[in-house]
Amino acid sequence: MVDGKKMMNICILEILRKYTDSEHTMDQKDIIKKLETEYGMKVDRKSVKSNLMNLVDFGYNLECTEIERENKNGEAEILTKDWYYNHEFDDAELRMLIDSILFSKTIPRNQAQELIEKIKGLSNVYFSAKVQHVCNLPGLSHTDNRQTMLNVEMIDDAISEGKKVAFLYNTYGIDKQLHPRKDTKYIVNPYQMVANEGKYYLICNYDKYDNLSNYRIDRMTEIEILDEKVKDKSLVKGMEHGLNLPQHMAEHLYMFSDPAATIVLKVQKGNMGDIVDWFDKNFEVLSPKFVQNNYPDNFNPETDANKAFIRVTCSQNAMFHWAMQYGTSVEVIEPADLRERIRDAVNEMAERYK
Repeated sequence: MVDGKKMMNICILEILRKYTDSEHTMDQKDIIKKLETEYGMKVDRKSVKSNLMNLVDFGYNLECTEIERENKNGEAEILTKDWYYNHEFDDAELRMLIDSILFSKTIPRNQAQELIEKIKGLSNVYFSAKVQHVCNLPGLSHTDNRQTMLNVEMIDDAISEGKKVAFLYNTYGIDKQLHPRKDTKYIVNPYQMVANEGKYYLICNYDKYDNLSNYRIDRMTEIEILDEKVKDKSLVKGMEHGLNLPQHMAEHLYMFSDPAATIVLKVQKGNMGDIVDWFDKNFEVLSPKFVQNNYPDNFNPETDANKAFIRVTCSQNAMFHWAMQYGTSVEVIEPADLRERIRDAVNEMAERYK
């Protein structure tokens, strides 16, 4: 039981936050019942009304809807007032946050569940009931590195302070555990963190090179912020005028770090949705006349009527893996060395499956 009634306004606020929204309201009678059952407080309507008005005056997110009826004189009179807490996030927004945690591979499983419980606490009991089945999806893969979120926080501090970071970079061994790739730490200039395919990456640079590299943050351990300033961005390719993140992500599928190149593809028109999914709209569809003049050996007007030629800028290593993934509906036309690399890989695979 709450000692005294000086906490009544806080109790009322908690009741409304926990049990109401725009679709689930409470009148003063409902609030009085909850105060008694949950806090052992016996109060009258006048006290509840006074505290509700105080909460509104204090700026809390409370809304009131009035239900009217006609009296004997044909005049409208208020029958009752229904109150609800106007939550900062609606259910759809909270669901998106929960889904992003569930499908993030960089948040350890126990920590993911803790975060989900905190997000559920931002709404009411009705939302918690609705997402109960979502929070127990089996088989979701999460990192084994419990330092991941701390790594994100430390890197964020380093970027804000303009400092270099050092870390051990790890790979999985046949024992399914993380092991350092080498004994010494990587030392890099950190510029940006991104989330891609459910994993966090650091976009950074080595002092002795002028290009950008990408590293998975969940593969880092023993990270530390160094007392050394980062390299000036103007000295790094792709950072001269600030990082164009959408372009960088489109040019580095799977977060490969090799320089982007101009690549021409022949694709099934029915797969244009996949092209947009991967490259957004950062590609050019070549005209039939241009194709006939420049790629006559790769274009047959009769058999290629349902195909399109597109030009895109992308990492060649990334395009190699992407083209293998969509091998039955995509053909790399140029550059020639990438086309040859894919042909050799396909022939090697064919030999294995004989």
